[in-house]
Amino acid sequence: MTYQLALQQLTDSALPTGAFAHSLGFETYIERGLVHDEASFGVWLSAFVGQQLTYSDGLAIRFLFEGADVGELDSLLSAQLLPRQLREASVKMGGRLLEIGDEVFPSPELAVYRELVTTGRAAGHQPLAFAVVARSLGVPLPEALAAYLFAAVTSLTQNAVRAIPLGQNAGQRLLRKASDDVAAAVERIGCLAPGDFGAVSPGLEISQMRHERQRARMFMS
Repeated sequence: MTYQLALQQLTDSALPTGAFAHSLGFETYIERGLVHDEASFGVWLSAFVGQQLTYSDGLAIRFLFEGADVGELDSLLSAQLLPRQLREASVKMGGRLLEIGDEVFPSPELAVYRELVTTGRAAGHQPLAFAVVARSLGVPLPEALAAYLFAAVTSLTQNAVRAIPLGQNAGQRLLRKASDDVAAAVERIGCLAPGDFGAVSPGLEISQMRHERQRARMFMS
């Protein structure tokens, strides 16, 4: 399939979107002593996949693949991402993805979304930038969801290896376990209704908000 290598490039950890600078809230759990080893990070990661990545990012990707207007989805994502740092992270990484996509995987659909962002009519969120590029490449929805979710899991695990810290082998064990969570999330996303969008655990959101005022931190979010 012609899209497979492109999808690998799009989700490669070396893609310079700035993901290495974001913990998306788990650093708060480290500071509070709740995440401190392989097992405790695995619990957090499973919850993050089952909540944030399922009911926010993943569902937004599905809606775009199903034909929802990208501008409307962008506004909904901005409203749904309550923690300021999380909104900024999504927009920063989305902006880089739009820029890279325009150079490497240009398409009329991507040009439309980029124009909305350039003119201030959209923020440019990461999951939507990914979805626009993946859809234009002809990637089937289940594969696009699995690739996006696993790329996020990989990035977070790499950051946890540095921050907790964990060994490299521990990181690989975590990724293997997380692949089951990703598969379950892809299946769940396909069954959700529009009213489910944004139904994220308050505990995750509170931790992301607390990170803004954390005394010492390695990550931007």
